[in-house]
Amino acid sequence: FISLNHDMTLPEFKFIWYMEYSHRMWGRVVGLAYILPAAYFWRRGWLSRPLKGRVLALCGLVCFQGLLGWYMVKSGLEEKPDSYDIPRVSQYRLAAHLGSALVLYSASLWTGLSLLLPQHKVQRETKQLLRLRQYAHGTTALIFVTALSGAFVAGLDAGLVYNSFPKMGERWIPDDLLAFSPMLRNIFENPTTVQFDHRILGIASVTAVTALYLFSRKIPLPRRTRMAVTSLLAVACVQ
Repeated sequence: FISLNHDMTLPEFKFIWYMEYSHRMWGRVVGLAYILPAAYFWRRGWLSRPLKGRVLALCGLVCFQGLLGWYMVKSGLEEKPDSYDIPRVSQYRLAAHLGSALVLYSASLWTGLSLLLPQHKVQRETKQLLRLRQYAHGTTALIFVTALSGAFVAGLDAGLVYNSFPKMGERWIPDDLLAFSPMLRNIFENPTTVQFDHRILGIASVTAVTALYLFSRKIPLPRRTRMAVTSLLAVACVQ
């Protein structure tokens, strides 16, 4: 209010406050939804030794995620007397918060599905099947990096710099792509470069998913695996 939003009314502030409050409360509910059943199952002896390790890791991730969220929000509340920019949280902490959430969600989904669905037994590990698995892991990593680059776009409001596609303004490659020094700083702090990287990574992710789908069509796969690859392509197109 002091730095920027001088005309903000109390109802407008309450709207922002309740959004943040609801997010924190929801996070705490998620934490309880992990920890309370985990403690109950543990006490009843329903968890195997390997599963106990997973459960401890997931509960630890939940707590770490909440701590990281506080650390991120704190960066947006710090006084910056030498900066007249719009108050915002650190894009680095925002990316870390999002990244840990993706890891937590993926690990939870993987653990749940591994318990609910029996693992397929492959007759023999062919070279094509091994390549498909390796390519799937590489695609996963690419999608993860793309999502993290989106956090940098959000943290720097980089989406406001250019709003045309596929060109950025009138050019394919903007003039100010490497405006910051040293050069490496552009990747994380230059809004133009951050948006450019996010576009390239997004296109690369969709291309990788499409290639994964086309490659999977050449291999005899279980029905469940084929459905998963097809669903992945559908979600990538929607995204």
